[in-house]
Amino acid sequence: MHYLILLFFALFFSVGLYLIFATVFHVPTYRATKAVLNTVKKNKKQVKDADAVLMELASKLARVLPMDDYKRRKLTAMLKSAEVSLTAEQYVSLAIIKAGLLFVCAIPCLFMVPIISPAFVIIGIGIYFSESHKVEKKISVRRKEIEYELPRFVATLTQELQASRDVLSMLETYQKNAGTALKNELTITVADMRTGNFEGALTRFEARISSAMLSDVVRGLIGVLRGDDGVAFFRMLSYDMKQLELQRLKKMAMERPPRIRRYSFLLLGCMLLLYMGVMGYQILGTMSDIF
Repeated sequence: MHYLILLFFALFFSVGLYLIFATVFHVPTYRATKAVLNTVKKNKKQVKDADAVLMELASKLARVLPMDDYKRRKLTAMLKSAEVSLTAEQYVSLAIIKAGLLFVCAIPCLFMVPIISPAFVIIGIGIYFSESHKVEKKISVRRKEIEYELPRFVATLTQELQASRDVLSMLETYQKNAGTALKNELTITVADMRTGNFEGALTRFEARISSAMLSDVVRGLIGVLRGDDGVAFFRMLSYDMKQLELQRLKKMAMERPPRIRRYSFLLLGCMLLLYMGVMGYQILGTMSDIF
């Protein structure tokens, strides 16, 4: 009993002492701290200490990492298109550092648990290829998003060309209702057209996306700038893109049945269990009446 009283006394004394010191030193409450942390996480992605160390190591390795001019120019264009604020050398160095850390972890395993060391090597190779192709995947996802919207974009241009020849005005008008990916690219292109050559801005727009479908659209817009009619060209292009969109939708529809089939089998299994349960209940009832 005495120990229980001492325990409660120590507990309440500690809580009271904490509350007094929290009031004196203006320590924020738990709810206030939680609200601040949630706000920070929603509006700003915090940089972890591990990421800072990896970037420091990558920056040092980038100074001595050899890279030919063609690969540097290609990777720099991809990083710029993906809005990644890294140089080509830093991007490759970061992938090497992340994979190299796992390779280093495999060295102690050779002496302690040799059977585990190949796992670190395999995971390190996988991380290297995953990190080195991360920008390509990001660009590919954005390219697909833009290509899905191109049929609507081309149809709008076809209608606009019947009343106007102002390419800049047409792009600005469509920009307001465009999707996220295409809207960002049109914003860059419109600003580029306002400050420089129209054809050069459209060519850079095409180079950033690297899409065959978009290349046809840009070629038609450049033709309009040079004085071509353009209406017939965009009508044919709109028809072709609608056909491609129908093929894409048919492909998506064909991929759905296997998913639906799984649920159909589950439903069939539940129905069979229900019938078997009813039949078993009736059989057991009949046998009990007989005996």
